[in-house]
Amino acid sequence: MDKELYDMIFKRKSFHLFRNIGNERITEDELKDIEKEITNLKPLTEDIKVKIKIVKKESILRGQEYCILFYSEKKDNYLQNIGYMGEQLDLYLVSKNIGTLWFGIGKPEERKLDGLDYVIMIAIAKVDSPDKFRKDMYKSKRKEISEIWSGDNYTDIANIVRFAPSACNTQPWKVEATDKEIKVYRYRKEGKRGIMPKDKVIYYNQIDIGIFLCFLELCLEHNNINYKKELFIEEDHEKENNLTAIYHI
Repeated sequence: MDKELYDMIFKRKSFHLFRNIGNERITEDELKDIEKEITNLKPLTEDIKVKIKIVKKESILRGQEYCILFYSEKKDNYLQNIGYMGEQLDLYLVSKNIGTLWFGIGKPEERKLDGLDYVIMIAIAKVDSPDKFRKDMYKSKRKEISEIWSGDNYTDIANIVRFAPSACNTQPWKVEATDKEIKVYRYRKEGKRGIMPKDKVIYYNQIDIGIFLCFLELCLEHNNINYKKELFIEEDHEKENNLTAIYHI
């Protein structure tokens, strides 16, 4: 994974409405660069077919110029895979001063693409100044480290990965960390879900966990911590804690 994306963690913000972002537009050259970057995205799971398509605006308008649509075959961990790949693209776009929004309620015209099912979209628009992105990530509202991270190891990393974006800010992750391994769980509990329909919570939270793993790996690699990743398949989506991955250090 591109280590330069690490710095973009601190800059990115969700543009829930693309307003007051200036009059600049994404150029044809920038679109070509985005298409090229899409081909370089690292998958979480190698054997899942994925297609990513850039379309003009699409769906409910929030001031975006384009939407990036993600399609996938439905296999174990396909939602986590989309979150993992999509967040790499999200951070790349931020590095180019392109504002982003994981747009869960977006409705594409094409529900299928080359036999693959639509999963989610990211809405994007050019922002005329880096000053309009996040200035201080630590002022964002997130769960305290003690709520998501068990153990005294790698707490400096915990203080960064807890800012990973999630649907309606549900932050569906819990971590158990020792000096030898980091266990990541998708945590499910009835509670805050904002406008997200109840039957979609598990769906979007699996995408969220993929986003979280992207953040975690960028942090590990930034700190030159070698790891071996072991992924797991959820046997019961309704469980409170589903083991997603173990990072063996």
